[in-house]
Amino acid sequence: MADSKIFNPVDNKVDFIQIEHDMLEKWNKDDTFNQLRKKNAEGKPWSFLDGPITANNPMGVHHAWGRTLKDIFQRFHAMKGRDLRYQNGFDCQGLWVEIEVEKELGFKSKRDVEKYGLENFVNKCKERVLKYSAIQSEQSKRLGYWMDWDNSYFTMSDENNYTIWAFLKKLYEDGKIYKGTDVVPWSGRSGTSYSQMEIIEGRKLVAHTSVFVRFPIKNKHNEYILVWTTTPWTLTSNVAAAVNVDLDYIKIKAADGALYYFAKENLEFQRLDKQFKEKKQWIDGVPKLKTIAQIFKERGGYEVMGTIKGVDMLGWEYEGPFDELEAQSKVGGYPFVDKALKVDGKTGISCHRIIDGGKDSIGSDVVVAGEGTGIVHTAPGCGAIDKKIAQKAGLISIAPLNEESCYIDGFGKYSGKCATHIETTQEIIADLKDKGLLLYQEQYPHVYPHCWRSGDELVFRIVDEWYINMDWRDKIKNLVKDIQWIPEWGHDREMEWLENMGDWMISKKRFWGLALPIWKFEDDSFYVVGSKEELKKLAVEGWDEFEGKSPHRPWIDKVKIKHPETGLIGTRIPDVGNPWLDAGIVPYSTFHYNSDKNYWKKWFPADFVVECLPGQFRNWFYSLLALSTVMEEKAPFKTLLGHALVKDETGRDMHKSWGNAIWFDDAAEKMGVDVMRWMYASQNPEHNLLFGYGIADEVRKQLITLWNTYSFFVTYANLDGFDPSTKIKKETLTKSDLWILSKTSKFIKTAEKHYNSFQVFQLMAEATRLLDDLSNWYIRRNRRRFWKSENDSDKTAAYSTLYRVLINFVKVIAPIVPFVSDKIYGNLVSGNNETNFDSVHLCDFPAVDPSDIDENVLNEIDVVIQIVSLSRSARNKANIKIRQPLSELALFAIDDIQKIAENNKAEILEELNIKELNFVEKESDLVQYNIKPDFPTLGQKYGKDIGRITAYLKSVDSQELVQKVKKMNSVIIAGKDGDLEILPEELILEEVSVNNYAVSSGKNFIVGISTEISESLKQEGLVRDLIRQVQNLRKDSGLKVEDRIKIEINGSKELNNAVVSYESYFMNEVLGVKLDMGDCITFKYNDSVKIAGEKTIIGISPLI
Repeated sequence: MADSKIFNPVDNKVDFIQIEHDMLEKWNKDDTFNQLRKKNAEGKPWSFLDGPITANNPMGVHHAWGRTLKDIFQRFHAMKGRDLRYQNGFDCQGLWVEIEVEKELGFKSKRDVEKYGLENFVNKCKERVLKYSAIQSEQSKRLGYWMDWDNSYFTMSDENNYTIWAFLKKLYEDGKIYKGTDVVPWSGRSGTSYSQMEIIEGRKLVAHTSVFVRFPIKNKHNEYILVWTTTPWTLTSNVAAAVNVDLDYIKIKAADGALYYFAKENLEFQRLDKQFKEKKQWIDGVPKLKTIAQIFKERGGYEVMGTIKGVDMLGWEYEGPFDELEAQSKVGGYPFVDKALKVDGKTGISCHRIIDGGKDSIGSDVVVAGEGTGIVHTAPGCGAIDKKIAQKAGLISIAPLNEESCYIDGFGKYSGKCATHIETTQEIIADLKDKGLLLYQEQYPHVYPHCWRSGDELVFRIVDEWYINMDWRDKIKNLVKDIQWIPEWGHDREMEWLENMGDWMISKKRFWGLALPIWKFEDDSFYVVGSKEELKKLAVEGWDEFEGKSPHRPWIDKVKIKHPETGLIGTRIPDVGNPWLDAGIVPYSTFHYNSDKNYWKKWFPADFVVECLPGQFRNWFYSLLALSTVMEEKAPFKTLLGHALVKDETGRDMHKSWGNAIWFDDAAEKMGVDVMRWMYASQNPEHNLLFGYGIADEVRKQLITLWNTYSFFVTYANLDGFDPSTKIKKETLTKSDLWILSKTSKFIKTAEKHYNSFQVFQLMAEATRLLDDLSNWYIRRNRRRFWKSENDSDKTAAYSTLYRVLINFVKVIAPIVPFVSDKIYGNLVSGNNETNFDSVHLCDFPAVDPSDIDENVLNEIDVVIQIVSLSRSARNKANIKIRQPLSELALFAIDDIQKIAENNKAEILEELNIKELNFVEKESDLVQYNIKPDFPTLGQKYGKDIGRITAYLKSVDSQELVQKVKKMNSVIIAGKDGDLEILPEELILEEVSVNNYAVSSGKNFIVGISTEISESLKQEGLVRDLIRQVQNLRKDSGLKVEDRIKIEINGSKELNNAVVSYESYFMNEVLGVKLDMGDCITFKYNDSVKIAGEKTIIGISPLI
């Protein structure tokens, strides 16, 4: 071996966060990322498509999970020599950005934006996107996320927007774009509608004031139909009441003589009973809901007068609760007039009758019994289902709300008031009470849609919007099967969405976003422009003002075009597009579909995408598939990996207002990015990740184990001048060397399989096991080879083995923990061998030859470890510490295991601190078993037959029963009343040790340790305890591992006698040269400890 130190010294007290900053600086200085790109430039392409992160706020720890997974798989494929694009994406357009800008400017509504000026507002939106995309870029670099940060794509780019134009043009030419009038979810705060896919995102559990209201039946004195609603504001626009024609409706007489009709089943129905009992989907402070029977009992009681079928109620006319409002008298509907219904003279008042609720699109009854009353108040201007019922029944619609969710003119004193404000609800309820129509009000908890960005409660209103007719969904379904979905159920979830979705609403009445390329003309026709070039060709006004600007409002609004067929002059509609169009087009826009088809063909379809699962089946995944179906009818990606949500350590959602949110920057500088990445990689992405500092502390222990192993190697290798370029012969390797090298080679093969199958969490389990094998077995069992003074071939083999394992281990985990792996690699390799790269991230993934794995050695040492592990378990049962020597280890096992134990006898006994190994012929020499029934399980399953089971267990041959249970066979108890089958897991197998053994059982063998401790063994145990205390004092005193010491001991007589008996052993273990056992401790380094419960003072001093 050489005399010089090849490796830089390693500090035991590692600062992982400082290492991360040092490595970021080094990578930047050495331009390591671009070195990697240059190295792989001629490699086979591996196409990763980045789902764009919303550039609207700093990054959270939930973003970091997905970005870590993206980086891990890109780094792995780079190590396999693949050429990658490394293009990050930023999602730029949409309401999420607008709302934040409005907050900055103190705006409360769309009118504030219009006053401010559209151009100013859009520029502010662009500024925000650029600001936070820069912040997120720096945060991503801190995460170790390698991307070409000078080439990120932005969904607000001209290329992205114009590629969507091309997509919409194809649909237009196929007749799939249309303008529709429908009742849609609407945000009064944001002044825009929400598509079917968006509304699900903002559903919240809230408590609304619901009301039971009675509608007087015409021509029936003092008789009423009873309706119920959670949105009292819609009662102003009531047109009809719907029943289920097949239901039975009860007629009851209240204490005041009034007669009421409602569904018979609802009288005693326990409303939301399960939710209340389980306190799931319930709000604190909301009392248990009353049944309708209770409500009437509290008002003096009721009498059942009879029942009637729903079909027999059809056509009954009633008086509406707000017929005095002008809107109720408008002919043909209000404010949208149906010309045909106007001719018929229909008004809201004239439509007040009971109608058939009918079936929905999948054949289910619209009106059902249970919650409510079984009679549904119908307001076609306030609900999508109500609208469909009204169209079928020939009813008019009354739409009461404007863009700000406030009542329009025609609604009397309510005009100008916001429908969702509590004050409005209270006023409506007060009016109902004054009119004698209010029966009961309550707080009702339910999940209700809210704006998923602004958080305000949505309403439903009639709006003109632009849609894509999705009658071609079967083409999309055909692409779903071409994709590998991870997890597999993603396929079914996507198909479920495609089965049930409606037409795609693509317009929003907002300002910042894709300017829909739809121009309208005076004859009510429209035309979709498919490119910038086509727009220029058709433009007749505003082109010069627009040219050089991005295709956004307000600049695009100034361009007027001439219809290529009619010659009419048209203006662009003011709407912007659904932002999922922006993200869905990226396999085309970012791959330059319109401008460079060869480039697009090289990278399309993407090999891999990653995204958070909840919601994306109806959002990004859907939009990717839909747009690609239109563009090329090809799946845009081959494999999709979905991950779940990040929760706090207790499983709660993270919220700033709850004080449990963790920001990325805080986590990076407190727990460290490698710790975060290890945590992310270790989690099965199918399940939610619990994230917090306590969990991080546990994860950090794995990195500390790696660092300590590396530190151990460097410290001793430097002491001995080990040269890693030294060639060793295979015959110099010990069985232990071959075992850990085989373990490592097998780990490499398994890791590559897990990387390729995107199951990195399984790789992390393997990595943890290998680290444990390396540190807690290989190094501990071989440390004397590193410690011994002579530099022989055996020591060289040990160094070489540990060196090879460390190098290969950090190469395998480099994609996961890029900072610490490169730090370790850099010290072990860089500058010492010219053939090695100076960064682990420039290395190829390790290759394994089949000859590198010795299965026989693997099996042999693994069996030895199992014997040791079970024996330690037996010690724990007997409460005997490992430092206490024992006389005997007894083993019951098959011949193959006995042979392995005999061949490794010395190692097993040394590891266990036991003197002898003996084999027993019978299991009963070590242990006997009692079989007991698992009473809670069997009692629940068999009830009164439990006595029969107990009697059988007492009467049957116990050994035969034990063997059945151990082989996981069922026990059949025959009887005249029928056979009983007892499963093995329903019986408790209780071990009872015999012959003073403490036992522990494995799959193929049983171990027993003798619990009898002689005086000699007791003395040896005391000395071993003393050795541990001296070694701790050496470490705490900062002595070098090679320092020899003088020792002073002031202990009990029992301890002194033990030291005298084992003095040679004691001095050799602690590198002692002089021992003094007296009353006086004079050495500087000293400590007071307890040994066998007795106070002992130890002093040490290095030999000068």
